[in-house]
This record gives sequence, structure tokens and C-alpha cells, in this order.
Amino acid sequence: MTPETWYAASARPFESLPPLEGGCEARVAIVGGGYAGMCLALGLAERGVRDVALLESHGIGHGASGRNGGFVFGGYSLGEDALLRQLGLERAQRLYGATTRAVDLIRERIRKYAIECDAVDAGVIWANWFRDPDILRARQRLLKETYGVEWEWLPEAQLRSVIHSRRYHDGLLERNALHLHPIDYLHGMVRAAQRQGVRFHEHSRVRHVERDGVHWRVKTAGGEVKAQTVVLACGGYLAKLEREVDRAILPIATYVMATEPLGARLQECLHTEAAIYDTRFAFDYYRPLKDTRLLWGGRISIRNRSPEGVKKLLMRDLLRVFPQLEGVKIDYAWSGLMSYARHQMPQLGTRGDGLWWMQAFGGHGTAPTCAAGELLADAIAEGGEGWREFASFGLQSAWRPFGYLGAQTQYWWLEGKDRWKAMLEG
Repeated sequence: MTPETWYAASARPFESLPPLEGGCEARVAIVGGGYAGMCLALGLAERGVRDVALLESHGIGHGASGRNGGFVFGGYSLGEDALLRQLGLERAQRLYGATTRAVDLIRERIRKYAIECDAVDAGVIWANWFRDPDILRARQRLLKETYGVEWEWLPEAQLRSVIHSRRYHDGLLERNALHLHPIDYLHGMVRAAQRQGVRFHEHSRVRHVERDGVHWRVKTAGGEVKAQTVVLACGGYLAKLEREVDRAILPIATYVMATEPLGARLQECLHTEAAIYDTRFAFDYYRPLKDTRLLWGGRISIRNRSPEGVKKLLMRDLLRVFPQLEGVKIDYAWSGLMSYARHQMPQLGTRGDGLWWMQAFGGHGTAPTCAAGELLADAIAEGGEGWREFASFGLQSAWRPFGYLGAQTQYWWLEGKDRWKAMLEG
């Protein structure tokens, strides 16, 4: 079978993990083998909690964690200005700072565990789609004055010397950022946690979770884990285990493709190893790959599309930025389901009976999942209270199926505003 994604096709060899068979006990059972579940498993192991069993219904990284752009940078789907308005200065700084520290931790884990994941520590460029520089200046000032983060100004001439497109006007470079191969990164974390005693089971869909006295029983078709603590980390792929948890998110699709190897043609587009996204609400995001392909992503939708549908949609976007790639072949195209909350922030919490959840990372997942994994690992292993910073971002109902209509309508409205602004600028 031809791999669906470039990540699956190019991943380094990894021995599949056995499904759960029979009964076992664990201090912690984690449901979900994406970024969130893996960061928690490794965070627990590093704190000495190694009696952990992680159950994944497909393969590690099957969901959005193995289908995303591979960007690693700070922040949340909720922008820094809204975070400040809603939380006040000190709390906003703590929550934002958790993600910038997570970027450092991801970088350190890659080094410490010798994870081969094509990590490129060249930063991320935020390129201005519009001529008006105010959006860049305002964000640059806010980040420096409020969060203590310096983003470097890239004037138009300098930006166009590294991104060969007349589509952009000025930009900002976030240096404390990188990009990587998500599946290789996940597999590296599996190996690191396995060496410390954590157990992993692929193709072990959890069918039922129930309380039994002071323990939880986590049941699959082939076996059962008896655990003191259960963590649901399923993201946009609803596990249908706890209605209250599932109903709080909207699974939203995003689209990604990878070109054929471009060779020297890549230099016609890029003279940078940085990852790139732009200032529109409905932005493009892209980055160069190790084999001279260009990985390109964008759009959000309430539905998945076929690979041919993704290619057709994204190719139009790519050629608006790089018309010099007319005729390029697309080798891979795919979609993935991200989990969004109405409040645009991660949901991390418990109801106090040993059941926890971590979800709704909203397409910003690599660093926030690492930050959430650390907070939850600290809570389970050492009784830490840091996770309570997220308590006000609770399990608000997403009002499916009506929430899908609202999300799509908002997307079209904001996309239309971007187009109108661009049209006014000529």
C-alpha cells in the first residue's frame, strides 16, 4: 500500500508495537498516541513514574500529530493579545512562557535522546501578505513588551532575498523556533520512554473506560488495563469514551501536500531553511524538506477531502505565491483532524476521580502539547498545581453539529475580510 503522507513514506524504520492482549495493571493509562499522549508518557517517565501503559487505536502519530506542518514555536491558537486581555499580565505571561520553554525542552530532548527527526533549528518567518506593516509592528511590540520575546524585523527587500515571491511585504523572524519530521519525532519519544519502562500498544482501540472501586478499567477488544489514573489524549479523533470530553471539541480538517523533489528549482523559491506562514487568518504555511521537496499546508474545513481534492485546492494557493513552480508535480496530499475548542485554548483538567483529559490544541500543537504534558506529568507524579492555569478554559460544549456551521461561517467571513483588504491595497 502506498503511504498516504510524505511523513509515513519517509519515516525511519520503526518496529510496530504489539496490540494489548490480556490483562495488566498500570499506575497510569494513556489513551492516544499523538503529541499529547507521547509528551505525557515521556514526562512521567522522566519523573520516575514508569508504570505507564499507552494505548493507540491505530499507529503512533496516525492522527493530526503525524499529519501537520511540523512547526515548533510558542503560543496558542488564541493570539497573544487576546490571551493578555482575558487573563491579565501575569497569568498570560505564565501560559505563554510555558510554550516557549516547551520549545527549549523539545530541542533538548532531541539532543538528549539522539532523536533523528530532521530537526531544522532555523526559526519561523511570519511574512506579511499586506503592504500595511502595522500588524507586524503591533505584534512585535506586544511580544517584546509583554512577553519578553524578541522577533527580528525583516524589511521587504531582505524578506524577498530569502523568499522569492512578490506576494509578501516585510516579515518577522521568530528565532526560538524549529521544524521537524513529526512521525520520526514521535517514534524517538517512544524509544526514549520505552527505555525507561513505559509500555506502548498500537492497534488497541479503547472501547470502554469504567470506574471500578478505586481503580479504572480500560478495555480494548483484546485486553484490559487496570489503572489508578486514566488520561484521554485523543485530539480530533473522538474516542467516544466520555461524552463530556468529546462534546467539548470540534474536529476540524486541515490540508497538507508535498511536491516532488525540486532540486535546483527549490532555490528559485527559497534561500532559507526557516519555516514560513503569513499574516492572513486563512494563511498558507510551508517549509523546505530534506530531499528538496516543498511541504505546503493551509485551509481549514469541517470535512476531509480526497488527496486529489487537496492537491487541486492547495496548488492554487502555492502558485499564487510561487508562480515559478507552474507544472510542478505533487507526490503526496493528505488531511488531518485537529481538535478546536470554542475558547481557542487547550483543555487540560480532571474531575477529581482519576480521569484526566488533554485536548483542543487547535493546530498549534507541538509546543503546547509538550507544555501540557509537563504540567500534567507534574500533577500526576508530584501533585503539582500548575495545570490549574488552564482551569478557566474548561469543557465548553462545541454544540456539534451546529458548531461546525458556525466554525465554517466564521472562517469564510474572516477569509473574506483578508481578500477585501488585499483588494483595497491593489
